[in-house]
Parts: sequence; structure tokens; C-alpha cells
Amino acid sequence: MKKQTKLIAAVLLLMLGTTLTAGCGGGSAEEAVNIGYLVHVTGDSALWGMDEKNGAEIAAAEINEAGGVLGKPLNLEFYDGRGNSADSVNAVKKGVEQDKMIVMAGSNLSGPTIAVGSICAKNKVPQIASFATNINVTEEEDGTLKPWSFRLCFTDPYQGTIAADYAYTKLGLKKAAILYDVTSDYSSGICTCIEEQYSELGGTVLAKLAFRGGDVDFRAQLSEIKDQNPEVLFVPNLYKENSLIAKQAYDLGLDVVMIAGDSFSPAMFEICPDLHQYYTVQHFSWADPALEGVLEKYREIHGDQVSPELNVAMGYDMVYFIKSCIEAAGSTDPEAIRSAIENAKDVQLLHAKITIDPETHNPLNKEAVIMLLEDGSDHFVERFVPEK
Repeated sequence: MKKQTKLIAAVLLLMLGTTLTAGCGGGSAEEAVNIGYLVHVTGDSALWGMDEKNGAEIAAAEINEAGGVLGKPLNLEFYDGRGNSADSVNAVKKGVEQDKMIVMAGSNLSGPTIAVGSICAKNKVPQIASFATNINVTEEEDGTLKPWSFRLCFTDPYQGTIAADYAYTKLGLKKAAILYDVTSDYSSGICTCIEEQYSELGGTVLAKLAFRGGDVDFRAQLSEIKDQNPEVLFVPNLYKENSLIAKQAYDLGLDVVMIAGDSFSPAMFEICPDLHQYYTVQHFSWADPALEGVLEKYREIHGDQVSPELNVAMGYDMVYFIKSCIEAAGSTDPEAIRSAIENAKDVQLLHAKITIDPETHNPLNKEAVIMLLEDGSDHFVERFVPEK
């Protein structure tokens, strides 16, 4: 109980704007290991950003209570990207150019993460994305590897492959439709990979229809899809749109299996209480026993919520991954840390064992979690790796 009280106190210091250094028994910011974290705690993505920040704070407090990193306190600073690229660029410039962060973690959005990558590279500061799944986070448009950019999550192409493979090989669904956001790189990227993988496996895409970000009425597209009578509807979109799509589909009598990417929130059930036969490809699940400890600590600090966002666990694991790489480097020199990240092998985190592929800067052969949303809750189904 004493340790738990100290942990909560340390986290509360961060929430009040005090750095973790203040909770470590001494040491200035210059003496600390300064880690930056790009999060979106205001704007449309604040739901995820706040919980990613909360998880990172728990990890940082634990690390400092255990003695810090390389014998120095960990100073974790958060930079609010406000859910857009322009504010993210300004925030990260401050972090790496003025505040001298030696690593920049985050963010969970691909657009802002791609936008700040060049700033990190210019200042030779490693960047490690959390949930930014677009392929161009770690590589240029021409396929050239970005030497200073990495990620802990799997990519859009990979989760598109998983969604298509799971529908065809595990669920035996041979006829599909796709409804996607043509204005979103996230949605369009996954859509392309779903279509390619599903067709390669032998499935038939009966219809591929688009909408534009901000749309709230999908009845016209869903009516056309209903006429095609698919067995599965792929919806590689954000959770708000997918909740509305599901609700309107049911209203039209289109009761079909739906499969989405990694965009999920418990708030989906507030929009569509009858959500069912809805599968989502996730990085991990609260149903995983390995995550029980961090969930318990989160609730001790923030209240007994039914289900916080999964970003809590990613924020937590991100900080421990960075700690591992700094210790492997044996140095706080960003160049040495970059090399350690690139060569990270079998780093055991709560949600996965991470090996970084030096050729792509993405995790190698990372398992996905398949969750089923129905009965007002998310249910862990299995861990899944596509056959191809």
C-alpha cells in the first residue's frame, strides 16, 4: 500500500504540471533524462490522447520510484498536438529545439506524426510513434527509410491484411463490401490493403463505396451495399463514423458482419447500443491478463471506470520501451539511443515482445488482437497473425 501511495502521489504531481523529477528526491531538469511525448489532449482525439498520457505517467512514476534511468531521474514532458499537424509541428519544435528532449514518443495520429518526423530527423532526435499506423511514418513516399523514425504499433497495410485474412480464413466469409473515408489516409490505406489481400485469398469485393470525413448520413451507400447482399462489410474508419454506420445499417435491415481496423472506443455503445457482429483488429485488449496490473493502477488514480481507452497500456509500454533502449545504449546520446532502438530485440513489454525490423523500423511479426463488440461490451476473441 505504501508503494501504491507513492506512485499515486508521483502521478498526481505530473497532473498538476510538476515534472516527475520533483517526485524523485532531487535533481534538476538538466540532470534528468528528458523524454518528450507528443499527445493530443485537446481536439477531436483528446479521448485517446488523455489516456495515453495517463498510462505514460504511471510508467514514469514507477521508473522513478525504482531509481530512474541510468541512475538519473526520468523527466517526462508532454506536448499537445491538439489533433492536427500544424500544432504538432510547433509543439515538437519546442520539445526538441528549446527543451532538448533526447527522444520524442508519440503520437497516436498518423498525419501529425508524419509532419513532425522531419523536425526530429533535423535535430537528430529519435521519434517513436505509438498508434500512428500509416506506412509513411517510417518511410518516405519513394520507400526510402526514415532513419530517425520508428513505431511500436503495426501498420495500416498490416492491419488491413489481418482484417481481410480473418474474414476469409477464420470466419469463412467469401463476399464483401467496403465502406471507407476517401479523405482519410488511414481509412484509404487500410481499404486498399483489405481489397488486395481479400481478392488474393479468393474473396469477392462486391462493392467499394466512399464517404467524406464529417459525413453523418450513410444511408445511400448502405442501401446500395444491401442490394449486393455481402457476407461481410469492411469499415476501416474511425469509431464515431463506424458507430453511425452500424446503427443506420441495422435500421435499413442490413444485419451483416462488420470488421474494422484498430479504431475503437467504449463510447461506440453510446451511439449504437445494439452493436453486434462487429470485429475490430486491435493491438491489445484489457481482457489480456498481462494488462491487469496497469489497469488496476489506472483505476486507483482515476477512478473505477468500466473500461479506459487502450491507449493507457500503449503509453505505459512506450515509456518502458524507451527506458530499455536508453539502458541498452548505456547513454543519453540521441545517436546511441537511435541505434539501440533500431536493434531492439525481444524487448518484453506488457502487451507484446518487441523486435524492431532494421529494414522497416516497424515491429516484426507482431500479433494482433481480435475483439468482438456486442452485448454492450468488447470481448477478447483471440490473438491472430495472418497466414500470408
